[in-house]
Amino acid sequence: MNFDAPLPFSQRVLELSERAQQEIAGQFASIDAIAEYNTRKVLSAFQNHRVAEGYFAGTTGYGYDDQGRDELEKIYAEIFGAEDALVRLQFVNGTHAIASTLYGTLKTGDILVSAVGAPYDTLLSVIGVTGSEPGSLKDYGIGYRQVDIKDNAPDKAGLAEAVQNPRVKAVLIQRSKGYSTRATLSVAEIGELTAIVKEHNPNAAVIVDNCYGEFVETMEPTQVGADLIVGSLIKNPGGGLAPMGGYVAGRHDLVEAAAMRLTVPGIGRECGATLGYNRQLYQGLFLAPHTVAQAVKTAVFGARLMELMGYETEPRSNETRHDIIQMISLNQPEAVVKFCKGIQSGSPVDSYVTPLPWDMPGYEDQVIMAAGAFIQGASIELSADAPMRPPYTVYLQGGLTYESGKTGLMLAAEELLKKS
Repeated sequence: MNFDAPLPFSQRVLELSERAQQEIAGQFASIDAIAEYNTRKVLSAFQNHRVAEGYFAGTTGYGYDDQGRDELEKIYAEIFGAEDALVRLQFVNGTHAIASTLYGTLKTGDILVSAVGAPYDTLLSVIGVTGSEPGSLKDYGIGYRQVDIKDNAPDKAGLAEAVQNPRVKAVLIQRSKGYSTRATLSVAEIGELTAIVKEHNPNAAVIVDNCYGEFVETMEPTQVGADLIVGSLIKNPGGGLAPMGGYVAGRHDLVEAAAMRLTVPGIGRECGATLGYNRQLYQGLFLAPHTVAQAVKTAVFGARLMELMGYETEPRSNETRHDIIQMISLNQPEAVVKFCKGIQSGSPVDSYVTPLPWDMPGYEDQVIMAAGAFIQGASIELSADAPMRPPYTVYLQGGLTYESGKTGLMLAAEELLKKS
């Protein structure tokens, strides 16, 4: 059935999009199968914990006796195959949640090892690698080592050597690529790295930055030996409805330690009002497997469309996905700005805004971000961002619906095809 498109696409973009759609159609069945499995897993957890209307009532002030909040944490633990979970609106972002686990796990004299090169930019100031802000791990006398990527893959031998120091008490594994060019780790690969750590230093806690990876596969890192996984509610597990927050799931003692750092020792998880947002957190989690599938489909389409236009992508459009991020090498700063302008113009919010590079807190380079989202910074919604440094690679993620994600990418293609 043909409809007159309300948005004016050129014939070239329509042809490229149609070809891309046809060539990736076969992959959608496997994406849908994963979404169906994960939906059943979430539904089962909801039923096991007898979710009821009363759970959606919020608390104020201290937030004592918030049954909905406490049961949601048990549901997260069940879904992720963990002993315990902490799910709180008070986490301002994923970096805050990760930092809480690091401060809770490490003490003066301990060493943190990053297993797959440098972590995401905003964590570098937390560790004390960059910046001069007070309160970093370095300020507290906590050491840091990193095992760099070797031949675009984790250096397993290097990791085995690095963790043998008995002062190493935590190993950070970043599942997603962040702003690096390496491939995202699969859950199976995280399991292999975890096994190496446990073999050579059983006292070290394995902490996985799980951002962008939840529900992309049928298992999570806590189901292959990781001690903790950490993420943001305005990414995958919030399903596009959570207005803020983050989660920690894994070993009970480490979750408790993170709770003491989120609030204060002696209070921990007992406080934390939900202010009427429990309904969005529950409904967002319920929708998350489907919403993540929409984002994965958007990423696959974006990869193939850009490949047809001559750009390099990672992962390639025919490769198995382990997170929702799509890397596109645009090679020129002008192309990055054009791509982000197109994505922004395909957004439901602030579509008229032109994104420009700027000095963003926590980043060493200027960063450009396209994100016309209902929830500010929600990267489960269609967005694109890039550090303005060679090789001028843009990172695409999200898409609440495949249809809207596809439209945004077609608009980005239009911008790239325009002559300067």
